[in-house]
Amino acid sequence: MFSWFFKDETGTAADLYVDLGTANTLIAARGKGIILNEPSLIAYQQTSPGKKRVIAVGNDAKEKLANNPGSIFAQKPIRDGVIADFETSEVMLKHFLSQPGVKGAFSRPRVVVSLPYGVTEVEKKAVIESCKAAGAKEVYLIDEPMAAAIGSGLNVKSAEGNMIIDIGGGTTEVAVIALADIVYCEAARVGGHRLDDAIIDYFKKYKKLIISDTTAEYLKVTIGTAVPKKDIRSVSITGRDADTGMNRTMEVSSEDVGLAMNGCIQEVINAIHRALEHTPPELVSDIIERGITLAGGGALIRDFDLRIQNEVRLQVRIADDPLTAIAKGGEAVLSDPELLDKIQLEV
Repeated sequence: MFSWFFKDETGTAADLYVDLGTANTLIAARGKGIILNEPSLIAYQQTSPGKKRVIAVGNDAKEKLANNPGSIFAQKPIRDGVIADFETSEVMLKHFLSQPGVKGAFSRPRVVVSLPYGVTEVEKKAVIESCKAAGAKEVYLIDEPMAAAIGSGLNVKSAEGNMIIDIGGGTTEVAVIALADIVYCEAARVGGHRLDDAIIDYFKKYKKLIISDTTAEYLKVTIGTAVPKKDIRSVSITGRDADTGMNRTMEVSSEDVGLAMNGCIQEVINAIHRALEHTPPELVSDIIERGITLAGGGALIRDFDLRIQNEVRLQVRIADDPLTAIAKGGEAVLSDPELLDKIQLEV
């Protein structure tokens, strides 16, 4: 492509990497690792009909929303990994890029941003414009599954096929990579937030208990499982009785949480089957030999790897740090102009 366009005299590709996640935004700096990890969240107050004033971003927004649930509203500018609201995304990016630990690293940084596979030209341009408005000198885009594969330790430059499954907050992407190219990618609109919603719906329907997003996430993280009848555990939670409206405390089993998430988990497994069906036979042979790698927060759900292994009949390994695999991959690209040249997206 155009390696001369972004390689500077030091031979580096870029300065900062930004992972605009549905749940969290991570920023990594060349040679410094991850320097910011905050919720992709805006707290605002309604000033007049159709107008709002942003009062906090990221961690500050999360804290303000917890302390002032009535007068302050939440907005997540990133939906399914892409910008849903241009104006608030720009505010959020400006805030994150102006943080002392970030701004102090580079004044007009060259920024690499990862996006879900197959985003539209409009979505690409929205990200570039937001980053430039937030102070970036140049912006380069790469695919999230590619960053996840690099951060998970896969040799993406190899001619042999690798399969990476990135289970994020908004989507799950099942990608087959060879020769620094995504040969095939199957996306499922299933992520951490869909799992939380499924848990909320399950308890309302079958237990007549209305629980909050926070409680649903707590259940997912603490006792959530992809194999409901294996190693059953339990915790106590409090919610609102659907019939009386009064608070009710009940003991909840991991089997219930697993059954609540089962439909979403099956969607991911179906996506893996579809990806294998569309992958060239010679690369499928490589995947059979090398196995599948899981990354993203969803990879931490208990026995998710075992469930996939049992249903797909392939070995599955979890990346060393699945939550930050994408950011580590993005950081690795910053010092590798040749790799960025091969994997950057055309706009």
